[in-house]
Amino acid sequence: MTRRRWIADEVSGDTATLNGDNARHLAQVLRARVGEQFDIAADGRVRLGTVTRVADERVEFALGDEVAAAESDFVRRIELLLAVFKFDRMEWAIEKATELGVARITPVIARRTDAHLASAAAKRVERCRKIAKEASQQSRRADVPEITEPVKLKTAVEQFGSALRIVLAETERRQSLNHSLKAIELNQPIVLAVGPEGGWTPDELELFSEKGWVSASLGATILRAETAAIAALAIVAAFPTDTQ
Repeated sequence: MTRRRWIADEVSGDTATLNGDNARHLAQVLRARVGEQFDIAADGRVRLGTVTRVADERVEFALGDEVAAAESDFVRRIELLLAVFKFDRMEWAIEKATELGVARITPVIARRTDAHLASAAAKRVERCRKIAKEASQQSRRADVPEITEPVKLKTAVEQFGSALRIVLAETERRQSLNHSLKAIELNQPIVLAVGPEGGWTPDELELFSEKGWVSASLGATILRAETAAIAALAIVAAFPTDTQ
């Protein structure tokens, strides 16, 4: 039987701790007992954790040997630049992006981001981080993707260094995402940019181009932002890592 995996809230040497909601779920719903064993992700590793103390708000583990990493723990680094859109759909996108292995999500205030959503975006970051952590545990990841504070597009486009940077654009007619990925170098990170409802404006696409991003298409149909994000991440996650 596969052991349930938890991501530690605190780590000190060979001791790990779950706090808050995770501890309450483990103690009150799953009724964990001292001596039970779970997989515990801590500091990017997954180790066998034996429960040593159970309280409603805190469960402690003694960490043992490292558990063999699942194949899904070894994936190309993928980052997502995600323009802010309606929060319920954006949170769903964050959950699914986490399951698909994204390493970092940067919420972006774009020209067509609704003003109310833009002003409220910073207040939603902690909720998004909680969603990402829960999705990481459910999908048996060894880590939690970073969810950054929202930034303006002009700042965001310059943050990604040597990564292969691809902006998804419904106006792109010549180059598909699959074709764009053929330019990737061995072990090179990938950053995908997904626009808001209504898409990127022409001046935003020009900014991407000036900063070295390449445009790519997901096909002839117009996709919702959350659909585009998940479709693109699925394509990238399935792309071979040994193509060079």
